Amino acid sequence: MSDQPIPSDATIAVTGATGRLGGRVARRLSAAGVPQRLLVRDPGRAPQLPGATAVPGDFADRAAVRAALDGVDRVLMVSASESADRVDQHRMFVDAAVEAGVDHLVYISFYGAAPNATFTLARDHHATEEHIRAGGLAHTFLRDNMYADLMPSLAGDDGVIRGPAGDGRVAAVALDDIADAATAVLLNAPQHAGAAYDLTGPEALTLDEVAEILTKATGRDITYHRETVEEAYRSRASYGAPDWLLDAWVSTYTAIADGELAGITDHVERLTGHPATSLADVVRDQAATG
Repeated sequence: MSDQPIPSDATIAVTGATGRLGGRVARRLSAAGVPQRLLVRDPGRAPQLPGATAVPGDFADRAAVRAALDGVDRVLMVSASESADRVDQHRMFVDAAVEAGVDHLVYISFYGAAPNATFTLARDHHATEEHIRAGGLAHTFLRDNMYADLMPSLAGDDGVIRGPAGDGRVAAVALDDIADAATAVLLNAPQHAGAAYDLTGPEALTLDEVAEILTKATGRDITYHRETVEEAYRSRASYGAPDWLLDAWVSTYTAIADGELAGITDHVERLTGHPATSLADVVRDQAATG
């Protein structure tokens, strides 16, 4: 991470500050003494941080986003909550950022974002990236692998991870590492203009190995059951989710099976100056903090 300070007249905005990732970045910027604007649906729910001002900025409200970004130089765009119209919301946000005169947009994308990605939501991230490019904004894409912090949630109440991932591998990345990387890019944005970074953990693991790590860290007996794609759809049908969401759930695993989440990079270390955190360390810390 560079020690180059952010210009005193630069303004940073952060979206998703009430969530896992945006909140982590907001806390890091606050600890560094950097003023910031937090764009949230409900300012009353925003974290209370020194130097931070919460303003309305729902992605679906273009006028509110345009007003919230007025005078902002750099913005962290954490992708909106999963929905059928998420790409449309993203496009509205990007258009509002262009209208507001934002200089640099840092977008939280997904590893392997492409129009033909197996993971259906990675296609949405690709569409968003293309719209950002078309808008002419200076930009940086942080393409995160699956979140290591959420791997324990793959196991059901019975301790079984079910999915059609076969023997594929996933290089899950820690949320704290992503937040460190995003903070570094925001503070030194001109150095990263036009760049795309693939943020991964230090190792690519099968879900059998993930289950073993979770078992050791939590004391629960976690196992992995290899479903077929057909079984995966049947086992999730009872949730009553729309088809697009079922496709997203199942393709999370088929993307692993297809080898699309197995790549390992040094981009976390390159951006932050520290090695990527292992899944074992992430879940051990989670277990220790309760």
